[in-house]
Amino acid sequence: MATTPRKVNAKSTTETAADTSAPRRSDAYVESFAKGLTVIRSFGPQHRRMTLSEVAMRSGLTRAAARRILLTLLELGYVAQDGRSFTLTPRILDLGYSYLSSMPLSTMAQPVMVELGNRFNHSVSVAALDGSEVVYLLRVPKRNLLNTPGISLAGMRLPAYVSSMGRVMLAALPADELKRVLDASDLRALTPKTVYQRAALEEEIRKCGRQGYSLIVDEMEEGLSAVAAPIIDAGGRTIAAMNIAFNTGAVKRQELLNTVLPELRQAVARLNSILSLNAG
Repeated sequence: MATTPRKVNAKSTTETAADTSAPRRSDAYVESFAKGLTVIRSFGPQHRRMTLSEVAMRSGLTRAAARRILLTLLELGYVAQDGRSFTLTPRILDLGYSYLSSMPLSTMAQPVMVELGNRFNHSVSVAALDGSEVVYLLRVPKRNLLNTPGISLAGMRLPAYVSSMGRVMLAALPADELKRVLDASDLRALTPKTVYQRAALEEEIRKCGRQGYSLIVDEMEEGLSAVAAPIIDAGGRTIAAMNIAFNTGAVKRQELLNTVLPELRQAVARLNSILSLNAG
């Protein structure tokens, strides 16, 4: 007696295997949006300016997909084009403004920074370490530069090795991580006083770690002095740094150490205490 062939389920065994092995995405997942973020993240300190082919390669997208996303970002003002090259514009910082302004660090640091800035009538900044650079999160400008006092979100990036805030944060890194950061840094003299030779720079960073602060005089820019101290969370990790900057001609090194540094340390100690109390 002949048997009737059993009907095979439309879903193949290969497809079934794929379903069980691959992670399932939510029905709300927007593929095009995810690809757009991938393109934005493909830019970085070593890739500030890229061609379409370079963006496609770094983002893992096809040239066609990368091109559509770049042209969309261009129309929205988040990307600029110069010939065959694309760069991010400052407008990209808008994407992070809401996050940064709502961070506990930002909220808690503001009154401390304003008080310190009013004490000396000089700019106070908070920055975090991002690879070989520091990115400014908050800045209180000098009062006499504004019609009304307030906080400005800077978003500016500077080389960590020659920044006062950068050096105190580099001092908190494990030795192997510090080596990786310095290997990736473009170590060079920005002024005749810049400490940039590897051995001398590493000793200066270790010194910052021992003393708990960093003092920069005419190293990043002639006529600019800054002193910084680390911001430490409840777990004892250095998460950011705060500095106060002066004109070198107006405030001498000894005054920075004897008058400004103690006030900065008190301000940072208050902030560290606030962060610890709010950690739970």
